[in-house]
Amino acid sequence: MGRFGQRLGWYCAERDAERVSPLPVGKALAFAAVGERRCLGVRRAGRWIVCPYGAVLEGEGVKDQCPRCAQLDRSRSVAADTMADDPRPYGVYLAYFGPGLVKVGITAAERGAARLVEQGAVAYAWLGRGPLMAARRAEALLGSALGVPDRFAKEAKRAARGALPPWPERAAELAQLHAVARGLAGWPEALEPVGCEPVDHGELFGLARIAAAGEVGEVGGLTAGAEIVGEVVAGVGVDVYLRLAGAGGGGGVAVLDARLLSGWVLGAARGAVTTAPVRWAAEPGKGRGGEQEGLF
Repeated sequence: MGRFGQRLGWYCAERDAERVSPLPVGKALAFAAVGERRCLGVRRAGRWIVCPYGAVLEGEGVKDQCPRCAQLDRSRSVAADTMADDPRPYGVYLAYFGPGLVKVGITAAERGAARLVEQGAVAYAWLGRGPLMAARRAEALLGSALGVPDRFAKEAKRAARGALPPWPERAAELAQLHAVARGLAGWPEALEPVGCEPVDHGELFGLARIAAAGEVGEVGGLTAGAEIVGEVVAGVGVDVYLRLAGAGGGGGVAVLDARLLSGWVLGAARGAVTTAPVRWAAEPGKGRGGEQEGLF
């Protein structure tokens, strides 16, 4: 997800080359999963190091690395607390995903709001900036003193997007927690406080289009030959909302976790309808979910 919208990243191991494709609203997508899904390897110094094991991954999960590459990745990771010597300044933030869904997190200051966009934060506000370990202490302080979590399940975040309160209410919830957090005893002295200036991603993500879609299905894991044919409706973090051709009678909107595409070779779709599995919420008396699942 770039600053101005989502993008798909492509990597060709044979040429050691990368490129990106923007995913603007209205863009038509028509591709098929080809062959086997393989481990992406490890990214170091801005480039991919191909998995030396040629590991094959299962198609249902979002993990795009084999266990050994994942272990190597975490050997030098802020998230895994294996980069305590990182000299870069870090920002502490509050990220809003819906009413009652506000988390605390940290990100390298040089990345700006990129991490917030990647997570699909509907809105956010900075709390402070300083050394990595001071940022970590502030994150832990909010968790222990206020019970503010550092993550939410994607199901909770997706459910909240369909019925969000207006922007003033979102900003007010962030401002209230920001004030309480900054008033806590034990705030790290090395962390420079940042005033509360909430930022909203509603327009960037296309949240109004998601709410207008009504019932939203979910694209499941891919298998070789599965095809996705549709049109981009909106994008939030790793989630791409598509109006699928052939889904539940045609014209249905479903969300695709783009991480499910990682590791697949994507070729052009041969058909005109979506054949990848799509799960729909059951509608009393309609049985739409059962009809869709029966296709596969």
